[in-house]
Amino acid sequence: MLIAGFPAGAWGTNCYVVAPAAGEECVIIDPGVDATQGVEDVLAKHRLKPVAVILSHGHVDHVASVLPVCGAHDVPAWLHPADRYMLSDPATAIGASVGSPLLAGLTVGEPDDLRELTDGETLALAGLEFGVAHAPGHTKGSVTYRLPESADIPSVFFSGDLLFAGSVGRTDLPGGDTAELYESLARVCLPLDDSTVVLSGHGPQTTIGRERATNPFLGKVAGGHGTGDDPAPRRGL
Repeated sequence: MLIAGFPAGAWGTNCYVVAPAAGEECVIIDPGVDATQGVEDVLAKHRLKPVAVILSHGHVDHVASVLPVCGAHDVPAWLHPADRYMLSDPATAIGASVGSPLLAGLTVGEPDDLRELTDGETLALAGLEFGVAHAPGHTKGSVTYRLPESADIPSVFFSGDLLFAGSVGRTDLPGGDTAELYESLARVCLPLDDSTVVLSGHGPQTTIGRERATNPFLGKVAGGHGTGDDPAPRRGL
């Protein structure tokens, strides 16, 4: 298994390129602001051929490079339908005004081939199987992706902005909902094995076991107290 990740743009959004091995087909996850060159560098270094872009949610810091990446390689993108509007209206999605300096220089829109995700489906792409779980709370259309355990690696969980090392996604932007976020943590994260590797939308790699033991928000959920104010601290949009 080959997973190459790098933080892109001012928000440090993690973009991942996933393939069975070097020299094979690959999937790109969350090409955000200024991610295009980083994606091309990873593809060239490992001799990879993209077959798809898959998105954890529609915030601009995760989707800003979807158009150039999909266009350059003629590949489809997948996004949950609840976040589809964010591609054509990124300002409303983050509660910003049209012309906000946060969006200066960014061109966001729908790629030619945009496909909608369904909770519980499995995406068979590049010889890999990505299990999709709808996980609202950060946005209405947030999803996670999980690769099953194999002979050489534990299960890998791409958590988007649901779960971070030591924290969780913010819920104070349009479409955010703290109760939904805690429900998603309980339903999607808590059942995972402690050995599951967590690759999130921002910040460093962690494991479910480490977060179960040290993350105060996941601890609240595990203790049956998953309600309350907007979670903080927060990363990204």
